[in-house]
Amino acid sequence: MKWLRRLGLALALWLVGISALIALGPADHPEQSVDVAIVLGAAVDDAEPSPVFAARLDHAIELYDSGRVERLLLTGARSAEDSLSEAEAGKRYAMARGVREEAILMEENSRTTFQNLTEARAVMEREEIGTAIIVSDPLHLWRAMRMADRLDMDASASAATETRYRSWSTQLPFLLRETYFVHHFWLFGE
Repeated sequence: MKWLRRLGLALALWLVGISALIALGPADHPEQSVDVAIVLGAAVDDAEPSPVFAARLDHAIELYDSGRVERLLLTGARSAEDSLSEAEAGKRYAMARGVREEAILMEENSRTTFQNLTEARAVMEREEIGTAIIVSDPLHLWRAMRMADRLDMDASASAATETRYRSWSTQLPFLLRETYFVHHFWLFGE
């Protein structure tokens, strides 16, 4: 029975450690300029980006306006209940805020974070784009960067500053979800 308690303690310490890494997130390098900001998709409310997606888009637009990125690469397919894909809704949102249409790339096939990045990588290869900043919520970026590493992408991270996940009541479920999905990624590769 002693070994069972030790195993339980080891597992608990492991989960706390991984959760801490997720909560700390990858470092942002504010002086860094790259070719494209990859905006990871999020829900769309019919034809409008959800507040979570809008916060990600707003951050990417700030990166574009400040000259840190030359283009935006918007990701995400259309769900059955929406009239537009996540990428198309994001494109309309960005253009309404001054981003030139020719500065926006899209992929509309992905439904998961790993698919977002896989499809984004294909667009980058097709367009001969070398470097990227991945934009998402702070608690989402640690897992996204592990995926980008697996895909051999030359990418860094930049967290949306106006994330909708600000209170413990919203952050804790997101952190638990991310802890689960990191392990899912390690076990199943997506």
